[in-house]
Amino acid sequence: MPKTDQIYSDRMLSLGLARVSEAAAIASARLIGKGDEKAADQAAVDAMRNQLNILDIAGVVVIGEGERDEAPMLYIGEEVGTGDGPGVDIALDPLEGTTLTAKDMPNALAVIAMGPRNSMLHAPDVYMDKLAIGPGYQEGLVNLDMTPTERIIRMANAKGCAPQDVMVCVLERPRHEALIEEIRSTGARIRLITDGDVAGVIHCAESAKTGIDMYMGSGGAPEGVLAAAAMKCMGGQIQGRLLFRNDDERGRAKKAGITDLDKIYRRDDMVTEDVIFAATGVTDGSLVRGAHRDGDFLETETILMRSKTGSVRRLIYRQNNI
Repeated sequence: MPKTDQIYSDRMLSLGLARVSEAAAIASARLIGKGDEKAADQAAVDAMRNQLNILDIAGVVVIGEGERDEAPMLYIGEEVGTGDGPGVDIALDPLEGTTLTAKDMPNALAVIAMGPRNSMLHAPDVYMDKLAIGPGYQEGLVNLDMTPTERIIRMANAKGCAPQDVMVCVLERPRHEALIEEIRSTGARIRLITDGDVAGVIHCAESAKTGIDMYMGSGGAPEGVLAAAAMKCMGGQIQGRLLFRNDDERGRAKKAGITDLDKIYRRDDMVTEDVIFAATGVTDGSLVRGAHRDGDFLETETILMRSKTGSVRRLIYRQNNI
């Protein structure tokens, strides 16, 4: 039997995945506040790739740093791992929040998800309109065909509160000015974030802790798949629809095998089978604490999740601060 036909065991692979995100976070943490986004990202990429290649998997990067001619490492289609193990899809962002890291701002993360082969949407590097809410709500309570006002009213009714008590997370960008204006016109509140929309979506899944009920707005489609993996583990809902600015971007989608360019992807369309997800803090954030020095040690915090069991672990890792 070929080794790549070995059974995918998320339980056996989960701790190894945590080590991968930890390595990326530690490498990039040494560049926090230094103002060099490219160096911080490169450090995370190098460390994540090196750690991935230790794992006994036959992995293929389906969400990565870009096309092969744009990214020398962890490019889409790159094979990683020893090859001595199950075939898996890998979605990753070695440093989600390069600007956050360079400026020492909150919520920079090293993020990675893994599932069986052909379990994740091969999203092209284009924008995606996203909408997410946490667990415990009726499926389809809100959708992308609704106006922002309709979504907020539906959420308020489901929570048994007024729109003024609904909090929406939105990425602060000029393209969202009309969206922000409409949300505020309902009386709802907005948590603006400067970067890191994977973390923004995850906030919805822990609304009791973060105070965020809903995520709206457009961001990178690859990050949408990573967010869907997290929501599959945490039980929340996410929808995404690809947005195209020109024919080149439509061509990228077709190259990725996407034929319906107007499709609304739900969480289980973007991630079709059970996955594991790991995110390690680089800078301090509302999800996990950032990497920091404690005497002679460097310490990180990782959130590690499995969709099969719905388990969420928080791992503290310490190493000599060499």
